[in-house]
Amino acid sequence: MTILDIASPLITSAQKTRQAASKLVLLSTEAKNQAIEVIAQALESARDEILQANIADCEAAAAEGISKPLYKRLQLDEHELRDAIAGVRDVGKLADPVGKVQIHRELDSGLVLKRITCPLGVLGIIFEARPEAAIQIVSLAIKSGNGVILKAGKEAVRSCEAIVKAIKQGLSQTSVNPDAVQLLTTREETLELLKLDKYVDLIIPRGSNSFVRFVQDNTRIPVLGHADGICHLYIDKAADIDQAVTVTVDAKAQYPAVCNAIETLLVHQSIAKDFLPKVAEALQERKVELRGDKRTLGILPNIATATAIDWQTEYSDFILSIKVVDSIEDAIAHINEYGSRHTDAIITEDSAAVESFFGLVNSANIFHNCSTRFADGFRYGFGAEVGISTQQMPPRGPVGLEGLVTYKYQMTGDGHIVASYTGANAKAFTHQDFV
Repeated sequence: MTILDIASPLITSAQKTRQAASKLVLLSTEAKNQAIEVIAQALESARDEILQANIADCEAAAAEGISKPLYKRLQLDEHELRDAIAGVRDVGKLADPVGKVQIHRELDSGLVLKRITCPLGVLGIIFEARPEAAIQIVSLAIKSGNGVILKAGKEAVRSCEAIVKAIKQGLSQTSVNPDAVQLLTTREETLELLKLDKYVDLIIPRGSNSFVRFVQDNTRIPVLGHADGICHLYIDKAADIDQAVTVTVDAKAQYPAVCNAIETLLVHQSIAKDFLPKVAEALQERKVELRGDKRTLGILPNIATATAIDWQTEYSDFILSIKVVDSIEDAIAHINEYGSRHTDAIITEDSAAVESFFGLVNSANIFHNCSTRFADGFRYGFGAEVGISTQQMPPRGPVGLEGLVTYKYQMTGDGHIVASYTGANAKAFTHQDFV
């Protein structure tokens, strides 16, 4: 445990959050769902205040010269707020992840073991821009029985203050203590939050790769998240060209500022001459800047040259690097070398190619004949997500409710002692699972 000033206001706040969270595990599913519906209603009632706060955030950020991708993430219009509130209600419809019996086993007559899911405790969520993330995260935290400390980026402070104010006002009318949700707003609080290993059980950072790496390097608390979103789309020699063009445009240009948009397009050499002129025309109509390797430039001579840095870059913008490869093996090798294990896709009509791609690409999300933009908790039917994890250990991919619970073992006996099961006359365990 890191030693901190026990008089710190953040320590006091974290203690309140932990106390409030400890009571959530005893709430019924009905009580949690009622709280989630009240949150949705409170956000609807505060819609104008939230949208005005977001306008103020956007104006301030623009004046400070915020980057275009980050500005896009910051914007929260009426439709996006409506969708976020719909996501809250979708979480309410999901099965309760708490209290699920995973193992129910008789060890011996009258000695019974259970493994039961339970909340993690307190989540620390640190995010840049994306104010709607606060809405998603709180609904998932309440449903999974966790408290949550939100740390908003400076560019989204007004929006998040309005959102959390509405949420806490709503929770005050329910059996959920509003202290279960806290909002931090300063950089100093971020650094202090990362030291709260006594009160916070999991940190989830959402932002740039440099920001996520900073968090990972400066805390002893477990961190769930991803640092990069370098996603690939491979166009196989057996691809339907028209389908490949449509999917490529969606995967790059539908919303390039997010982590599941593609940054590199890989094209099999046997289909490149037919495919590349068509996809280039479609992408350039969407104002996408193209950068290609030597063989791509041989087909598209008017685009920029891709360098080694391009294969390692998450543009989060209307920029796409293109490489022509000799085989699916070369495509997979490139993805596993330069990818971030986030989301990678193949376009092909060859089932053997799909099997190879799915088996050998080591990413959290692997798609066939569809856009990488589907890598999202809401689209997966999770209601929402707290983030996307690219780590090898679970949870992996979009993290919803199932990633916010752990489990505990519970055992009930009738005076049983271990000595009875040792020695020359040791009793045998029955180890029978209850059906």
